[in-house]
Amino acid sequence: MNNYQWYSEQWGKETRDDQQLFLLLTVGVFQAGLSWKAAAGKKAVFYRNFCEMDFRKVAAFFPDDIDRILEDPEMIRNPRKVQAVVKNARAIVTLLNEYDSFSDYLWDFVGGVPMIHTYETQEEVPAVLPEATMIAKDMKKRGFSFVGPVVTYMFLKSAGIIQDQVINREK
Repeated sequence: MNNYQWYSEQWGKETRDDQQLFLLLTVGVFQAGLSWKAAAGKKAVFYRNFCEMDFRKVAAFFPDDIDRILEDPEMIRNPRKVQAVVKNARAIVTLLNEYDSFSDYLWDFVGGVPMIHTYETQEEVPAVLPEATMIAKDMKKRGFSFVGPVVTYMFLKSAGIIQDQVINREK
């Protein structure tokens, strides 16, 4: 199995697991400007560098932790993206003052059930949805980083919160 197969298998499946959601958000952060395969293929590296994707531990990182991560030759060594993961972990911890979990925060936007959009062809699937733009704005307001509308849409799709279904009907 290739090192990004897990992402293909996860894609579109509902998850309410905060650790998995933090991982999927991290893939989204690192995917910006790269291929999804390049980012998703770093799962083991992310787990190793980000405390098994424990956002509470990552939220407590110091600058020397970021420096250590950037020295890992297997890591995508973009300082802004590594800092964004730490910032996002801190934003999740802050969310816990208002929500029981990161999952509750995200699923609250869709009333606890996946938002399903149906399209005739793959070409009709948009790069972003107004709902993803609204969620991205809320996340940014709450201190998240690297969560533009496209990254947020892909993140929500990977977690099964938004689901795009293509119906290839023959004419």
